[in-house]
Amino acid sequence: MSLLPVEAALERLLQLAEQAPIRELELLPLAAADGRVLATELVAGLDLPPWPNSAMDGYALNLADWTGEPLPVSQRILAGQAPAPLRAGSCARIFTGAPLPAGADTVEMQENVELLTDGRVRFNEPLRAGQNVRPQGQETRMGEVVLPAGTRLGPVQLGLAASLGCALLPLRRRPRVAVLSTGDELVEPGQALGAGQIFNSNRSLLCAWLQRLGCEVLDAGILADDPQRTREALAGLGQADLILSTGGVSVGEADCLGQVLREEGELALWKLAIKPGKPLTCGHYRGVPVLGLPGNPASTLVTFGLLARPYLLRRLGVADVAPLSVEVPAGFAWPRAGQRREYLRARLENGRAELYPNQSSGVLRSAAWADGLVEVLEGRTYAPGDALRFIPLSELLA
Repeated sequence: MSLLPVEAALERLLQLAEQAPIRELELLPLAAADGRVLATELVAGLDLPPWPNSAMDGYALNLADWTGEPLPVSQRILAGQAPAPLRAGSCARIFTGAPLPAGADTVEMQENVELLTDGRVRFNEPLRAGQNVRPQGQETRMGEVVLPAGTRLGPVQLGLAASLGCALLPLRRRPRVAVLSTGDELVEPGQALGAGQIFNSNRSLLCAWLQRLGCEVLDAGILADDPQRTREALAGLGQADLILSTGGVSVGEADCLGQVLREEGELALWKLAIKPGKPLTCGHYRGVPVLGLPGNPASTLVTFGLLARPYLLRRLGVADVAPLSVEVPAGFAWPRAGQRREYLRARLENGRAELYPNQSSGVLRSAAWADGLVEVLEGRTYAPGDALRFIPLSELLA
């Protein structure tokens, strides 16, 4: 069986995501919307700014009426005040953000004026109509779409919504993701380790990551390698939008989760041209989508970040699900071309990508040391200085 390229696997997953969108909405205040996905486009209900205002502390005047002589000051305008119309042949003392008085079209900054002893103001520099004035609607006009549906909301987007007077926003409901770990060899931190057992790191990794993505996590714990107990655990997951498992969904003798899922669902095991993380399971169980990630911690991290994360975002209506990446020079040699796309844990040092010395799929410490993944293309060798794609972990984890 040929290996499925990473791009093809991602394309299939996104197609499946688009067939199962999360459509339910909830109206929430701005304070509860950070990290959530906008359900409908945000349309400006007013011009922004709603009136011309001053970009500087200075003096407002009508340039066409100015003959070059000093002008008397007819009013003082602070931000938040409603000014009177500008009296002909005068100027107005004005402060940053204050509304421009009717009849004024120019603001000169206070550093370029001279205040005379008789209270008049002399303008010492050439003036230009409209200078230092923020016109009405400079940022946005009423009726303009300022944020499309599917936007992931962060501090900047929430600030923009607040500037338009929005107190509540329509958001996609949080995805409910059931997280399963499998294997008699796993125990939770804090418990005693038995012979041949290890602590379950994938549960903590995925639950925290899913919460950052705005998901509601249904923690189903560790499933023992027992078909009946596995059936009992799965019975309560009908309200989930996704069953996300690590390990145990292959076709081996001890892979009870895979056996039970296939009894009442449809499950396909993909062999991906990716390293770490070749096995990936995708399908449905009683109508609930299932993604089975490989069990090794670094494999779980890579496949969730590059495949499961964009799948979940697309189900929420996010259009651009690809992580931002940059091109960096390699700080290492890669003399042997591989058959799979490799994602190596690396950090930037002096502008170059340096590798963690142990790239084993079972070594999560490599990712704790790293600040990103470098992409090594299949069939390629690299010399120090060659360009590589670098995906910051901060981008994947955001």
